[in-house]
Amino acid sequence: MKNLLKEPYLLSRFLASDPGRKRLNQAGKATLSLIFSVFTVLIIINWADGPELTPAIMGGIAGMMGILVVSDDTTKQKKVTTLLLSLSAMGGVTFGSLLAYNAYLVSALMIAIIFSAFYFSKYGSRYFSLGMIAFMTVYFASFLKLPSEQFLWFYMAIFIGVTYAYLNNFILFKGSAQLLRRSMNSFHRQANLTFKLLMKMLEGSSTSDRYNKRLLYNVKKLREYAGHVSADLNVHDIKELWPGLTAAQVKLYVFDTAMFVATLADSLTQLKENEGLEAADVRYRLAKVVFSLQKADVLAVDYDEENLREAQKAIGELRSIINDLFTQYKGDPQGWHYLLRRIESTANHVTRAALSIQQVKNEEPLTPSDDKKEEQEEESPTDQPDKKKGLEPTTKKAYQALVAGSISIVVGYAISPVQPYWVVLTSFIVLLGTQSVGRIYLKGLQRSIGTIIGAVIGFFLANLVSGNSQLEVFLLFAVVFFAFYLLTVSYTMMSLFITMLIAFMYDLMLGGISFSLLSARVIDTIAGAGIALIVSSFLFPTKTRDKVYETFSEYLEELDIYMTQYIRSFTEEINIKELADQAFTLDEKLQAVLDEAEPIMQHAGTRRHSELPRWVTIFTAINYYADHLVASSYLKNIGYPEQVRQTFPTLENQMSHNITTIKKILDGDQTGGTLYTLQEERELIERGAPLEEQHYIDLVHHVYYIWRVNQSLILLGEKLGASQTEKSL
Repeated sequence: MKNLLKEPYLLSRFLASDPGRKRLNQAGKATLSLIFSVFTVLIIINWADGPELTPAIMGGIAGMMGILVVSDDTTKQKKVTTLLLSLSAMGGVTFGSLLAYNAYLVSALMIAIIFSAFYFSKYGSRYFSLGMIAFMTVYFASFLKLPSEQFLWFYMAIFIGVTYAYLNNFILFKGSAQLLRRSMNSFHRQANLTFKLLMKMLEGSSTSDRYNKRLLYNVKKLREYAGHVSADLNVHDIKELWPGLTAAQVKLYVFDTAMFVATLADSLTQLKENEGLEAADVRYRLAKVVFSLQKADVLAVDYDEENLREAQKAIGELRSIINDLFTQYKGDPQGWHYLLRRIESTANHVTRAALSIQQVKNEEPLTPSDDKKEEQEEESPTDQPDKKKGLEPTTKKAYQALVAGSISIVVGYAISPVQPYWVVLTSFIVLLGTQSVGRIYLKGLQRSIGTIIGAVIGFFLANLVSGNSQLEVFLLFAVVFFAFYLLTVSYTMMSLFITMLIAFMYDLMLGGISFSLLSARVIDTIAGAGIALIVSSFLFPTKTRDKVYETFSEYLEELDIYMTQYIRSFTEEINIKELADQAFTLDEKLQAVLDEAEPIMQHAGTRRHSELPRWVTIFTAINYYADHLVASSYLKNIGYPEQVRQTFPTLENQMSHNITTIKKILDGDQTGGTLYTLQEERELIERGAPLEEQHYIDLVHHVYYIWRVNQSLILLGEKLGASQTEKSL
């Protein structure tokens, strides 16, 4: 991190914006596969005096989709699926071409492929990948009416395209270890960027609302990057990059660092409001802690141990000042004193995690048995959720696609008898990856807006460069890259570039493009999106509200396990820092809540959805306090008094009862219920906590966050119709 200290803000923000350069990696591989496939086929065609352009187009489609549609769980499965794509694509070309004379047969084939792709995806994503490339090759083969005497050329082009996809995915760019290194570098850049903003706050040079918004934005981004790094961690890559370390150790370091920055930002803001930064000594010590941890990039190859020693020394000095403040205000500490303790505690965790990493790096690596054990833990299958009654989501989606595809064919012929299949393609894509009606509406809207804007820009650009095939091909490759680079950032922007791609392809293949031709694609897109929305609204509909409730319920299930383990760690030998992995899982569950609630959050004015944004806010608060449980002080085996020990089981049971009650209400299994405030248990623990000052503060600190999680649950429960009581179980 020390090499990043002098980077300007905008440069650091840009360099950190693509964690691990995943988007660049994926878009680059897809574009390179497209380019290599097209030019290799063209070279062979020119050498052998073959057909003109169409085999090269088919090879480019195979090369590009060979990168984009493969999403199996393991590398081995991905390799098999990639190779099978060639057979599926060849089948699509063959049947699409042979049936091109009869629109009804082509339509039936397309609908059968779409239905099968969704239906059989319950057995694995491979079947959906095969269905996608089959659909696309049938579409182009029927549209271009490929002659059967040229089948061998198309088979060769598809084989070349899939071969390039395989080479790019698994040989030339296989370095997942380098992806992890880049992800960690992005994480450190983002951490450094946020540290800079915090230092400005301590210097008193930045206090505006704009500055505060920038700070909160960067803290949020750091948490997201921590999640990216956590998702990228695996035993093999860690062994290659940092011999001797385990995935758990690296994950803990990342979690603690992200939580330290989040805690620091929140606490410094409150300290500033409470005039806690007025004391120059306090402000100086805080700045020293921040600066020393900013330099302590413990995973760097050329790591300087002096940085960590400086961090320890700075934290020790801060702890001494805090202890003096608590002694000075004994019996009546100020609220901002606890904020300082909170900063010191979390900073101490970062240094401890860093120390454990350095200690392991300086020792011998993991023994083969330990390494094998961790691999087994990593590869062990997760528990499968209980199957719900009724049709599976993939089956529902298959029937929706069947009906939507049939209607799309009819509408497509009514709009454009020459090219009727674009409506089908759009309805298929809009249904892809969406479950609730709200998500389908949002995706359809984004695709329609992107298509309209892309059609206008693409029409003028295509006409501007028409006749200059070299420039047009360059622009075609460029828009392909940007379309897939921005896919996970903005679906609207991706649709815009895809429409521009269509404009350039039409101009190249048809020798020119008219505005009426491109505007027809806009109408087709809007019609396809509308059909997907209407069908999903009436055939096996998954209401947005119900889907949000489902994600609420899944979050609460994970929270129940998390809180139970945490509370038991007070009386049992449980290392709470191992809960960092579960904390990341909670973050993922919360993100699922936010994703599914997005359509409602954007249109929250309706009466039936007016409460959901408030509920989402409550879940965000719950997640915030739950994360701080793991980021708070380490629990110590200090021998709690018997009265305190007896309170923890009650605390655990009541917390679990509250979570279960709210979950049942959300699931519709009951109406109302009683929730426990935990106020009595909190007072018993605080009164009976050890008198030794640090232990007392630690225990009160832990229980405070448990209580805040519960208070958020009670607030949610009351909105759902539950009541509260202070009476113990």
